[in-house]
Amino acid sequence: MTRVAAIDCGTNSIRLLVADVDLEAGTLVDVTRRMEVVRLGQGVDRTGRLAPEALARTLDAARRYADESRELGVEATRFVATSASRDAENRQDFVDGVLDALGVEPEVVDGQEEARLSFRGATGVLAGRHEGPFLVVDLGGGSTELVLGTTAPEAAYSMDVGCVRMTERHLLGDPPAPAELVAAHADVAAALDAAAAVVPLGRTVTLVGLAGTVTTVTAHALRLPAYDPTAIDGSVLAVDEVLAACDDLMLRSRDERAALGFMHPGRVDVIGAGALVWHDVVTRVRDEVAAAGRALTEVVTSEHDILDGIAWSVAERV
Repeated sequence: MTRVAAIDCGTNSIRLLVADVDLEAGTLVDVTRRMEVVRLGQGVDRTGRLAPEALARTLDAARRYADESRELGVEATRFVATSASRDAENRQDFVDGVLDALGVEPEVVDGQEEARLSFRGATGVLAGRHEGPFLVVDLGGGSTELVLGTTAPEAAYSMDVGCVRMTERHLLGDPPAPAELVAAHADVAAALDAAAAVVPLGRTVTLVGLAGTVTTVTAHALRLPAYDPTAIDGSVLAVDEVLAACDDLMLRSRDERAALGFMHPGRVDVIGAGALVWHDVVTRVRDEVAAAGRALTEVVTSEHDILDGIAWSVAERV
């Protein structure tokens, strides 16, 4: 048994998982999970740089995670950074700050590694409960990873679309104007065309959605009065239920979203764009499966994602 810390720093949030991993038994047991919305990717799509205030918020959270990891007796830590830090000209400032805060250097991974870790985290729990091939979709703030496989990734693609990027690029109205929605849909469609040239979406048997946008849409579809990970994790929804929940969130004002009991305050302004991306991904996969002569009728949501994949990888390195 090895106690490890996994940190996932994305465009919108930074998350910590401390877990006890037993590689021989194939078990991963949570000790604690934390999430803070720090919006590291604030303005990166427009400026190409990490904003000083966004960097400060992120490093403050990293220091708190470092303190908690020490208190819990963590033996090894892996810090993985994704879309925002990949894209930033001044990412060395981020790398140096994390190294100072945690004593470990952040790994700014590419989309392929991000997809591999997400697949490992999700399918480690779902395999045996659902049939493959799985299409695992990790919908983040700056990018969305699609990875297809059964026991291991067979094809993967990272799209430069996510809830923060699409909000800043297109959805500026409150609620968004029809023309803004049209432009955002076109952007996602172009990204999906490129993804479909690499990942055979029509082979999907089980579609699995990960990360905050997807879990929030699922909470809305389930009509939860408050966010409940135990109700969300592993839930199976009809495709039509998912699309209806996406449409509703997409068209609400910020105040209407904020009033929903399950909504994290840090997602209020970007969930509309995230719901739009998820709507278009689910629709495209459903249509590709239909074109292959089968039917995709359900969508699975998992609370187990890249964090779990990072934790497994830390244990394997020790």
